[in-house]
Formats: sequence, structure tokens, C-alpha cells
Amino acid sequence: MSETNSNQQPVRDRALDLLKWLAMLSMVLDHLRYVGWHVDGLYVPGRLAFAWFCLAIAMNVGRSVAHGSQTRPNWKYLAWLAVFSVVAEFPYRLYMAEDVTTLNVLPTLALGLLMAQGMFSRSWSSRILGLVALGIGVVFGPQLMFGTYGVLLPSACLLVLHRSLWLAVLPGVVCLLSNEWPKIIDGMRWGDPVSIGALIACLLGPWAGLALLRWRPAFIVWPMRRWAYLIYPLHFLLLFGFRCF
Repeated sequence: MSETNSNQQPVRDRALDLLKWLAMLSMVLDHLRYVGWHVDGLYVPGRLAFAWFCLAIAMNVGRSVAHGSQTRPNWKYLAWLAVFSVVAEFPYRLYMAEDVTTLNVLPTLALGLLMAQGMFSRSWSSRILGLVALGIGVVFGPQLMFGTYGVLLPSACLLVLHRSLWLAVLPGVVCLLSNEWPKIIDGMRWGDPVSIGALIACLLGPWAGLALLRWRPAFIVWPMRRWAYLIYPLHFLLLFGFRCF
């Protein structure tokens, strides 16, 4: 999925940047539910955010595998996730208040990255770290946002990354299991439109993301670089300030 120009310099993948922006937008929409407004319907687009972040991780890992550079863990990538896992925890707990039942989402993404890297790595250290990440996800699933299945989702996305779009049903099911699927299924049986929408979003979110990644946007997409990690803790603080006023 990566592209090169005539000088063999890497060019930004605009589809991947667009996917990240849409994931951020979905995340913010989801968290607007806690401002105090009656906007439960925002739960539906919010189900896309985590799936698309996991798909972005799978895309980056898959690109490293294709280039033959995935021989060891990407420590820089992991370090950024680890640092902002700590930085974001206080704003996350401040804004979510009594709704907090898990850590913020970044530890789950870090473990998912480790596991995805271990899947196709030729390095035994990466494979062992992948297994350790899976073990942590299983043991500490209740403390992780999206739980054990959330740790598995980047790997599920990686398995179907360059295959038929029909196989996106696999990460779709994992995405559903990583969410509050008993509540979603129960609400759907009662005809709750939010639950029905959430079920559809979970199952089709990875498929939509994969379809987007295979598209070549003709317009410019603002590159999402490492500064984007700041969006996660800052958006909690901004929403908290908005709720206070």
C-alpha cells in the first residue's frame, strides 16, 4: 500500500491518513455522549474508531513485513504509545469520571501492536513478545478497554489486509466481541435502533476501513504524524472544559 516517487522517496499514503482522521472523528463523536447531551446515537459512529485505529496499526505492520524490515519490535512506535498511555490516563479519568471501568485505549493498542508484530516476524524476540502481549490481554482483559478481543483485533485486521474484502467478516466479528456485545445483542432483540446501528458498525467497520485503504484519494489529506498523539489527551481536557461551562 505504500507508494514511492521517481526519486524512490516514500510518499504519504493519503488513504491511511484519511482513515486515521476518520477514526479520530469517530472517537470524538463517541465521547461527546459524556458532555451531558442526550446524543446516545453517537454510540454508533463511535464503534468505528477502535476498529479503524487497529486497522491503521495492521497497515503499518503489514507494510514493514512487505518491505522485509519487520525483524524486531518497532520500539519507537511502542514507546510513543506507552508514553501517551500514561499522559492520557489522568485526562481520561477526569472526563469520564464515574464511567471509568478500564484503562484508556492506548494500552490495548500497544498490546495489539506487539501481538501483530509477533505474528509475521522472523525474530524470536518479537514472537515471544507477541505471546506475552496476548497473555497480558487474556489475564488483564477486564482492566483493558475493549478487553482481550481488543488486543486480538489488529492481528485479525492484519490477517485479511491484502485479501478479499469478504474476509473482513473475521475482524468484524472480533470487533463486535471487543465491544459490549451482550448489551448490543440484547438491545437489538428489543428493536433498539442504537443497538442495531452499533451491531452493523462493528461488523462492517473493518470492511469499510479496508475498502478505504484500497482507494486512492485524488485530494490532499493533511498528514497525521506523531503530534497526533496529543489529540487523545487534549480532546478529553477540551471536552471536560466544555462540559464545565
